Amino acid sequence: MKHAKILGPLLGMIFCICIVGVPDSRAEQISLNYRLKWLFNTSVAGDIFAMEKGFFTAAGLDVTVKEGSPEKDAIKELELGYADFGVASADQVIRALDKGADVVVLAQIFQINPMQWIYRDDQIQITRLSDLEGCRMGITYGGNDETIMKTLLAKAGLTLKDVQVTGVRFDFTPFLKKQVTLWPVYRNSQGVILAGQLAREGESVRFFNPADFGVDFVANSVVTSGKMAAGHPDLVRQFLSVLLDAWEAAMDPSNQKQVLSAVKKYDKGTQGEVQKVQLDATRDLVKPRPDTAVGRIRREAWAQTEAIMLEQGMIRQPVHVTSRLRDLASF
Repeated sequence: MKHAKILGPLLGMIFCICIVGVPDSRAEQISLNYRLKWLFNTSVAGDIFAMEKGFFTAAGLDVTVKEGSPEKDAIKELELGYADFGVASADQVIRALDKGADVVVLAQIFQINPMQWIYRDDQIQITRLSDLEGCRMGITYGGNDETIMKTLLAKAGLTLKDVQVTGVRFDFTPFLKKQVTLWPVYRNSQGVILAGQLAREGESVRFFNPADFGVDFVANSVVTSGKMAAGHPDLVRQFLSVLLDAWEAAMDPSNQKQVLSAVKKYDKGTQGEVQKVQLDATRDLVKPRPDTAVGRIRREAWAQTEAIMLEQGMIRQPVHVTSRLRDLASF
């Protein structure tokens, strides 16, 4: 009886020690915040796939992926310590560098900029940039499309005065009513919806892609702070490797059903058939050829983007953006 009184508390202590000593896999995971530029939709299919299919978790990373918006700037959040990684367009990166921000580019998600112009192929044929002269077009004043169009026109010896401009707002009516010929859209989102709508009305469209005429203005890329890149290179390499693997898997046509299922969980407002076409369009922009590595950084395109912004007075001085480009192999 006396031994029993002693043994009882001893067993309890041993039990507690065993419980405390068991490693908790969740406690070993590294928590990270990743801020996107856009809302959840097929344009961020790789990011969604990484979450839904456990890519991050399998690598010991607890990553919170947050939607983006005009009010949620990834670069600012990196500077404030609210985010560890983010997505930003090249113009955001270059503007931030011009203001002294310490930002590093890790991967270029879109090899072709989704910002393009939609037009009815029975209204205009654009085989050379001079065909734009006199054209009625939509432009978002202060937007990337204005910057890109000014560059395209300059290559043809034209200016905005040589075309008829309609200011773009959140309304496609001027284009649908044929009040304008060219309308700026994101090729893999709005472009798909408009093309589908017009197809149902018996009209066919084409897309005016600036890259086809030598203007490669870089779109969305994965970024982090210089502090993170320098202080935690192993963590940066781990995160980036997992993210790019997820994007590669998401862009694989054999995984299309799984990807669409994952996207649908986050974007319930878009019809399934539309999402399928949007995913196909996104794949063409992210992986133009089967052998194109997802995330490949095109240094010449970044240099051109900076040169365009400098020429148009969007930055005060050269920022040497190519010195801020770091791919997976550099970590």
